Amino acid sequence: MSSKHAIPSYLTPPDIGAWGVYLEQIDRVTPYLGSLARWVETMKRPKRILIVDVPIERDDGTVAHFEGYRVQHNTSRGPGKGGVRFHQDVSLSEVMALSAWMTIKNAAVNVPYGGAKGGIRVDPKTLSRAELERMTRRYTSEINIIIGPNKDIPAPDVNTNEQIMAWMMDTYSMNQGSTASGVVTGKPISLGGSLGRHEATGRGVFVVGCEAAGKRGLEIKGARIAVQGFGNVGGVAARLFAAAGAKVVAVQDHAATVVRNSGLDIVALQAYVTQHGSVAGFPDAEQLDDAAQFWGLDCDILVPAALEQQINRDNAAQIKASIVLEGANGPTTPEADDILHDRGILLVPDVIANAGGVTVSYFEWVQDFSSFFWTEDEINSRLTRIMREAFAAVWALAEEKKVSLRTAAFIVGCTRVLQAREMRGLYP
Repeated sequence: MSSKHAIPSYLTPPDIGAWGVYLEQIDRVTPYLGSLARWVETMKRPKRILIVDVPIERDDGTVAHFEGYRVQHNTSRGPGKGGVRFHQDVSLSEVMALSAWMTIKNAAVNVPYGGAKGGIRVDPKTLSRAELERMTRRYTSEINIIIGPNKDIPAPDVNTNEQIMAWMMDTYSMNQGSTASGVVTGKPISLGGSLGRHEATGRGVFVVGCEAAGKRGLEIKGARIAVQGFGNVGGVAARLFAAAGAKVVAVQDHAATVVRNSGLDIVALQAYVTQHGSVAGFPDAEQLDDAAQFWGLDCDILVPAALEQQINRDNAAQIKASIVLEGANGPTTPEADDILHDRGILLVPDVIANAGGVTVSYFEWVQDFSSFFWTEDEINSRLTRIMREAFAAVWALAEEKKVSLRTAAFIVGCTRVLQAREMRGLYP
């Protein structure tokens, strides 16, 4: 990687983590960009990176410090947009890659945003609610100088939710001296949040999954689904697939893998997880002893909806699904992409499959500016239309260029971003 790209001094070659995966994806799309390839280095360099110290006073009176990040990858098409995650493995490379994938994703579904992402390197389970609030507010104060309704709009991601967004909005508003509801999305409904936002990412995964299944001649009714990750994305997608008549035969989360060949009761499983915090011990299901066995389970559609780089060269050959539907960001490495492609498995990339969240975040942002809110039916109808149109465009381009859906999605996204870059020119 270091021989092909100028690795920034703040990353350490040769192992540069998720950012390296993103750079490989950009290399694959560059030959299809025509004259716009002149600008492709734009895609390989984040516009702005802010690293902050996040000190808080713990409940016991001690002071703890956490690493915080906010990366704005590209703002050529509009303000930065992307989530904030709280996780013990958050790194600069990861946040850079996630911000870049947001750039592609926003352009691929044609919402007027650039890509951004943020995070704090912390296990939130080790914090009390009061400590979590203090950390969130301090982080928001530290990144206050680069976020705003017209600059960069955070949203929920791994281990963050509408309460975190409420604290972020309030902190930003206090510093501004007036309520700024549009500074974040994924807020509570009572603070200007949008109906349908909580389910939006999972619903988008379901909608695109149905479109992909149709292209493969696979009936959703009776289809066997395996889901990795049972949070806001995987849980919602699993419920919608089950409601459409599919059999969710396996669910894996951070603690366990549960399997039932006749199909899990997803509503009951969600209630169990709410009470117990994990799928572990769920009755009326078999629990696998080895988590790695999940990848070799017999299913039609596999939904990785947890963290990045879960499907790799070590397990890609085990996958039996005919469709891999990326609910998470960056769950498949480039090596695994090639293995799946060679085996005839259709991979629907994250930048299309999980774009429902940012699409409804866009709806929320628009509603906040106008102070006029839409019904949930209107939200879901508009989301479905945008997701179907985006998938159809990517599918058609993949067929025309004889490339994978990921490369086709990157062609669409990079073309839109670089056209904007070219038309705006360089200042000064």
